Amino acid sequence: MGIIVNALFAPGFFSSDPVRLAVVTGLVVALVSGALGVFTVLRGQSFAGHALSDLGTLGGSSAALAGVGPLWGFVGVGVVVAGVMELFSTRQRRSRDVATGLVLSAALGLSALLLYFDTTMDSTTGVTITILFGSLFTVTGGTVPLLVLLGLGALAVLTLLYRPLLLSSVSADLAAARGIPVRALGLAFLVLLALATALSSMSVGTILSPALLVGPAATALRLTRRPVAAMALAGAIGTAATWLGIVLAYDSYQWPPTGRGWPVSFFVVTLVFTLYLLADAAARIGTARALRRTGDPHHPVAAPTPAGVN
Repeated sequence: MGIIVNALFAPGFFSSDPVRLAVVTGLVVALVSGALGVFTVLRGQSFAGHALSDLGTLGGSSAALAGVGPLWGFVGVGVVVAGVMELFSTRQRRSRDVATGLVLSAALGLSALLLYFDTTMDSTTGVTITILFGSLFTVTGGTVPLLVLLGLGALAVLTLLYRPLLLSSVSADLAAARGIPVRALGLAFLVLLALATALSSMSVGTILSPALLVGPAATALRLTRRPVAAMALAGAIGTAATWLGIVLAYDSYQWPPTGRGWPVSFFVVTLVFTLYLLADAAARIGTARALRRTGDPHHPVAAPTPAGVN
């Protein structure tokens, strides 16, 4: 057993404070991203999640110029942008995408300017790389309590909104007919989505955070169509990918030839993508076998729908 542990974990792994903080941060981020990611996929708002992640660059670069932690910038700008996106959108998906694209294009230009200032005016090196690609090993002890609090708050609000949010995700018209304030619910979800993307940006950066938000959720929904089960499975997949990514990134400091270490985000995103491919292949094989048993290409197993809505 000792030989196996030594082969998997580089010396000092279990005694490293940055590793401990990275493990806690990765767990919180994976659970929140998994739960919110399932609804993001069900509601067809993956593009909105991608836009909020990209716009996190604006928040991170602003925070760097102001000399505060990037989490404050990710959260603050994300919440404001979510409100603007919902303000200019309607319930039609095409209008939502147009509003998202307009806000995205306007803010990315400002992000580029702020990143330029960060690069030329700040004496601290690596700020731009940290914002764009993240680094779990740079999360400070003072940031973790705030991150945990935000994560627990997001999960608590999602639990309260679960049933009306699920109904509006399946059929916005039916939800409106039952008296559910669909527009207000959509705004609340975008705010939660902004929090999720802010947290994932702390792990894998603003560019790669959509992979952690959508990837585990899409993988889970290939394996089950029950929303609660999918949320739990997405959280487990995200946690496994993040923790294994932390191990590999730490071990990579011992790899030749440079010994400088590989970024955590590379391993996390690669593992998420690999797990999705495996789940997709398993789902296709299962569907093909079911179709051979029934002999009916229109059998419900080929097109399952989310359960839990009455």
